[in-house]
Amino acid sequence: MTDSTPKLTTAEYLKGYRLRLTFEDGRVGELDLEDQLWGEVFEPLRDIAQFKDFRIDPELHTIVWPTGADLAPEYLYEACA
Repeated sequence: MTDSTPKLTTAEYLKGYRLRLTFEDGRVGELDLEDQLWGEVFEPLRDIAQFKDFRIDPELHTIVWPTGADLAPEYLYEACA
């Protein structure tokens, strides 16, 4: 059985709430997450300093923040199409 979860390899902060994402299969895209930052876990990320403090989780293959927020790699992959 193969794992079909997209694997995020790099994420670069651009400006505002925009990121440039690159996936293992070569897909690259820019994503503006401003409209996605609502709800208890995501509200703190409206502070740009906290938003910029993301990393790629090597097991989840997606971006995560110290606040506990993360976004499904499938969502990021489709949004970068």
